[in-house]
Amino acid sequence: MDALTDQTSLQQIARDKGAMPQPAPLAMPVAPLRAWRKQDQRPLAAPDRWRTPWFSRVITFGGMAAISGFGGYQMYKVVEAGGVTLLEWLFMILFVVNFSWIALAFTSGIVGMGNLLRHGITRKPVLPDRLTARTAVVMPIYNESPGRVFGTVQAIAEDVIKTGHAASFDFFFLSDTTDPDIWIAEERAFVALRERLSEIGIHYRHRQKNTARKAGNIADFVTTWGGNYAHMLVLDADSVMTGETIVALADAMEKDPDAGIIQTLPRLINRNTLIARLQQFAAGVYGPLCAAGLAVWSGRDGNYWGHNAIIRMEAFAGSAGLPDLRGRPPFGGHILSHDFVEAGLIRRRGYAVYMLPQLGGSYEESPPSLMDLAIRDRRWCQGNLQHSRVILSKGLHWATRQHLATGIMSYMSSPLWLIQLLVGLLLALQAAFIRPEYFTNQFTLFPAWPVFDAERAFNLFIFTMVILLAPKVFGWFVTLLNGPARRGSGGAIRLTISAVLEIILSGLLAPVMMLVQAGSVFSILSGRDTGWKTQRRDDGSIPLRSIIARHWRHTLLGVVAAIAAFSISPYIFAWMSPTIIGLWLAVPTSWASASASLGWGLRRLGLLLIPEETKPPELAERAHRLGLEFDALGLEDRKALDLVHGDDRFRELHQQIIQVPPPRVRGRIDTDRVIAEAKLTDAQSLDDARQWLSGRETVLVLHDRALIALLAALPESGSKAA
Repeated sequence: MDALTDQTSLQQIARDKGAMPQPAPLAMPVAPLRAWRKQDQRPLAAPDRWRTPWFSRVITFGGMAAISGFGGYQMYKVVEAGGVTLLEWLFMILFVVNFSWIALAFTSGIVGMGNLLRHGITRKPVLPDRLTARTAVVMPIYNESPGRVFGTVQAIAEDVIKTGHAASFDFFFLSDTTDPDIWIAEERAFVALRERLSEIGIHYRHRQKNTARKAGNIADFVTTWGGNYAHMLVLDADSVMTGETIVALADAMEKDPDAGIIQTLPRLINRNTLIARLQQFAAGVYGPLCAAGLAVWSGRDGNYWGHNAIIRMEAFAGSAGLPDLRGRPPFGGHILSHDFVEAGLIRRRGYAVYMLPQLGGSYEESPPSLMDLAIRDRRWCQGNLQHSRVILSKGLHWATRQHLATGIMSYMSSPLWLIQLLVGLLLALQAAFIRPEYFTNQFTLFPAWPVFDAERAFNLFIFTMVILLAPKVFGWFVTLLNGPARRGSGGAIRLTISAVLEIILSGLLAPVMMLVQAGSVFSILSGRDTGWKTQRRDDGSIPLRSIIARHWRHTLLGVVAAIAAFSISPYIFAWMSPTIIGLWLAVPTSWASASASLGWGLRRLGLLLIPEETKPPELAERAHRLGLEFDALGLEDRKALDLVHGDDRFRELHQQIIQVPPPRVRGRIDTDRVIAEAKLTDAQSLDDARQWLSGRETVLVLHDRALIALLAALPESGSKAA
């Protein structure tokens, strides 16, 4: 008998509450991308709330245009001497595109700095006396550590209970897990959590087929149970959100009848590797500035990041049914980066989408190594490039198109930067072979190409660096002026040293990430699909052999680039040295990025500190402790087939938890089920079933009551006759 079923009658728990509430279906029609009529937009319920932030938009986009125009003009003056060749035109166009990208970050940062200086970095949530609507807090999970995610949700649910508003919330685990052993461990954790928390609704559902991935997981919940709730608050598997913040979001949604999505700014916490702490520091110091700028200029025409946000259920169901894109992946099929598109469709319908960046109590975690970051970026890259198929959809607000374009450019900037470097190298090569005497003995960052104005080029380089680094300086300045943030970052001196260190380390990582992202873009353009891999969420190190296998090409490219640059001129080598050095150090940098000891060492020195390390959030610490408690229960100490076969009580509970499948359509044969049934029928023992059933077939068997009966009838070993 399973130890977790000994304490109480688990069958009674399932009968009393059920793993899921009673179905309350909501229609979720597929939203057309190529057809839209203005009359399909809903009338505004509170028109007085809709104020367009024209001033901020003029500063952001007018300023970007002015700065980009100035930079483009200066580059033209650099190359115009002696006439502009085709190669120089290409170089100038690439420069303007890349320069406009950093100019937008600069002007948005100015808007964000003004907002933070006026209103502060964070504000404590104000709780209402009562809530009138019900909210589902949903956490989609996919092959995650059960102890970790169930411990986190227990901590969050307990925090909601403390607010006195528990009756307004139910929590849901929406599992798309494909590993049968992890799935059954999730069920055991669910049972344990139900026993611990009786004051608030805890529910669990596992899908046999994870159609359309996370977007399909959420859509399945909305269309089956969404009618029970007015709002849906979406968490990621690594999200942590305080009860006060959850209640404040629900209250904000109730008070704003036009709100469709309200997004928070999750702060990065809990990781200790070098690159994770680097990201945490950058997100803590520069993140609020960037988010505030985005929130101010986008206003009620904002964006959604897929988690740590609350959504009006009616708006989501009525607006955000995602179509499949024509063609095959990577550009066709299911929409991967669904969040941007869902936000755009909800805004198109007439609902507001906006961010509350200064609402605290919202957290998430970052990838623990450069390689993990690259894996996540590959998936995000494909999803964002897919938006090129969506950006021209009819009826989208121009701000939505801007959000989609920003997402596309966040990955296209890497290959564009790489191409610009290569074109610059070709220009230098051309100049060296045609007029080598133009490379004088006087050192300069830019070689005196025969068609370049070297002095103007140097001034433009300095101007570009100022525009590039200014948002980081703005973030440092705002943090320096904010007492709690400054003290939480180790004080003024350590904050300043950390900011400089972050710039240096980010500079070393930038060339590697440029090649990684450029490789992802070229891979996607060549038709390769990313698939769906489980994210690594711990601080464990990566074997050096794996790091070398991942980065040796980057190092080799750095060596080749160095030889090529030096053969042209030592001054070309000096100009390209930041990129070359970053590539030379790709392997040790990637190894160091995954090192928890280096991260802890900097933490002990008080560097790259964030306030959440100086004074850890009680909720995050509670979630960690509860995760360890769940792990201590031995959730994964028994295999799925063994537990369902050998424990009658758990098998009965399991059959009450799984959803009743839809009736089979005559003439439509599920070949996986036929094969699984044939294997179980032919099996003479549980040993046979263990050996013969694949992971996918095991999941199918454990979702089918008839096949579970066949499994349970098998002897442990030997033959049926025995």
